[in-house]
Amino acid sequence: MSMTILRIDSSAKTEGSTTSALLDRIEEQVGRADIRRDIGGTALPHLSGTWLAANFTPEDQRTDEARAALALSDTLIDELRAADTILIGVPIYNFSIPSSLKSWIDLVCRAGVTFRYTEDGPIGLLEGKRAILAVASGGTPVGSDIDWASGYMRHIMGFIGITDVTVISADQLMARGDEAVAQADAQIAAIAA
Repeated sequence: MSMTILRIDSSAKTEGSTTSALLDRIEEQVGRADIRRDIGGTALPHLSGTWLAANFTPEDQRTDEARAALALSDTLIDELRAADTILIGVPIYNFSIPSSLKSWIDLVCRAGVTFRYTEDGPIGLLEGKRAILAVASGGTPVGSDIDWASGYMRHIMGFIGITDVTVISADQLMARGDEAVAQADAQIAAIAA
């Protein structure tokens, strides 16, 4: 049975990105990505008043302008729906995720499309998928009290229904260097096992 893989790079670095290198090695274990999106090199738009108005207009009442405002969001969501496995590069910038990744999140988290509200709280609608996060930091220890990236990304994945989330981390690269990369490589090798 074939599996569809979506890869999302969010590093601002076009060369020498640790998260991109980690994603390359993860692909060697799980398979090459069928869908690729580099949101670090080509920034996604931030939400606007036009986008919000379009999003909260019932689909059958949207104008051509409203549909155009949501077109990129629809494409990004279609990529998520098509994927069985989602690989996301998550560099930690100033203790959190890059703004480009936040824009992607804002465009794919849509009520009634990727999650819905119930009396018991929100329920994700993209179930049965797996996410692998390749996290890298210069100084922030992944999983620490000052890491607002990895926990947030786990939460967002769960929020849209993706609860099978693996974090591969090469953290504190400025102090740990090769040791941090070796740690990540060991975690990547465990994926295949």
